[in-house]
This record gives sequence, C-alpha cells and structure tokens, in this order.
Amino acid sequence: MFLLQAPVIRELETFTSMPAHWRKTGVRSPWADANRGGMPVDSFLEGPVFDDTGNLYVTDIPWGRIFRINPAGDWELVAEYDGEPNGMKFLNSHELLVADYKQGLVRIDVRTGKVSSFLERRNSERFKGVNDLVFDSKGNLFFTDQGQSGLQDPTGRVYRLSPTGKLDLLLSNVPSPNGVALSADEQVLFIAVTRGNCVWRAPLMDDGSVTKVSQFFTSYGPSGPDGLAMDEAGQLIVANPGLGYVWVLNRRAEPALVLRGPVGASTTNVAFGGDRQMTLFATDSTHGKVLFSKMENAGLPISQGF
Repeated sequence: MFLLQAPVIRELETFTSMPAHWRKTGVRSPWADANRGGMPVDSFLEGPVFDDTGNLYVTDIPWGRIFRINPAGDWELVAEYDGEPNGMKFLNSHELLVADYKQGLVRIDVRTGKVSSFLERRNSERFKGVNDLVFDSKGNLFFTDQGQSGLQDPTGRVYRLSPTGKLDLLLSNVPSPNGVALSADEQVLFIAVTRGNCVWRAPLMDDGSVTKVSQFFTSYGPSGPDGLAMDEAGQLIVANPGLGYVWVLNRRAEPALVLRGPVGASTTNVAFGGDRQMTLFATDSTHGKVLFSKMENAGLPISQGF
C-alpha cells in the first residue's frame, strides 16, 4: 500500500501591516455588502507584484486603492479611484495592468497614479468581473472573468488577449475562475477555481485552443484556491484563503509544503520577491497584512507584456 508522505508545515511570518491611518475602520462598502455579508472591512488586500527595484505593490479591493510597499515595509498610496482592483502585473517598468471588477482591465502609471482604461468591454458586452492575470513571454495576456459565478452558475470565463488585440475565449464554464499561472514551458495554464475548491490544468495547443482540461488539485474548506504562482522547480504555489494556507504542490499535485497563516488569516494571493526571488510573500486580506516565508526554490520569472 502506497502512502503519501505528510507535507512539511511552516508558519508564515509578518512582513508588514497596513498602517492605521490607511484603514477605513467601521465603514461599509458595496463590495463588502456583496462579498463579505455586509461586514465592514477596513481593507482587503490582493494582487501582490514586485517592481524591478524590490518594491511590492498590492491592491485594496473595496476602496479602489493601489499601494507601494518598500523593502523596509513602509506604505505609500499610489492611486485611489472608482474601482475594485484585484490582480496586477507590470506592463513595463512604470505601468501596472490591473484586473478591476468594476472597470475591466485598467492601466495605472505608478509614477503619477494616473488610471486609464485598457480593455473595458468585449464586443460592447461588459465582463462579469475580471479577477487575475498573467503574461507569457510572447506578450499574450491570460485573464479570468469571475464575477459572481460558482457551482450555482458555472459560467466564469478565461480569456487570452494577444499583443495584436485579438481576444480569445478559452473557457466559459468555470465555477469561479480566480488566479492564473503558467508552467515554465508555457504549455499549461493553471486556473484557481475558488467555488469548485480546486485548481484546473488547461493544456495550451499550438493552434491557440485548450484541450483536455482537467482537475489538477482538490482542496477543501469554506473558500477554495485563489492566487497562484510557480517556482523554478515546477511547483505550483496556491493561496487558499478559506484555510489560511499556502499550498506548495509538486508536479503530481501532492502538497510538499504547507505555509500556514495566523489564526483567522485569509491568504488571498502570492508573489516571489526579495534577494534572488527566494522569498514568498502572501497577502492576508483579513488582517491587512503581508506575510512571508523564505523558500528553498526561487520563483519563476514573471513576464511583462505589450
């Protein structure tokens, strides 16, 4: 009888916490009314991504804010606008591309805080509510359109936008598509399926289609996988907010390492940073904190686009 080896368990540590003067204490928001049962939230952090000089950028979804956090853990407001920003990646050295639930894809100049539309609609139809995104090395953008989809309405979508502006609908039957990550050879797209409590594996074909999409990993608990990342060893990193975990899965989807947040943590998304990209950072949206852990393998380099 073959038994899986128990994963190593490690506690995540606190890198930095949102300063009190930035917290919207005791204030309700339309986003929280729909997604947090009306409970006031002073912040909800997501979308971690690093620039070339080691600054970490995070989103604050309900309050339409983008923050920059320097290597010392100091916070600076970059932009505040009428949106609900989630996942982010850099377009170039000074512009972020943001998946915004209200506004579609938006562009933010981190030098000035200027916000401009990048892709608001598809064929005049608004998105359900875009969530996260990743570029490949050719500049193709993969992004999820989650909205309020779930097991009751498995119509979440995954798109690919080419550098020429061609928009392909790759999947339209996902019960809550969330984070996305590419394998090192860019032959496979991994999709966090939050309400299905799993991660899908979508092989990318030469003709641009996907085929034989399968369920790669199955989690458990009240809220399933969210943000994803890959390391140089081919391991998939999965933020699981409902458990307060970050799974590190080997190529067979076996948990090799479990990074555990503090009690009540909601580990929503992850990014590699620090010296030689050997530190994994995770947003803890419940507490308005960024957590971290030193890792044995570096993160896979993140491509920029357009």
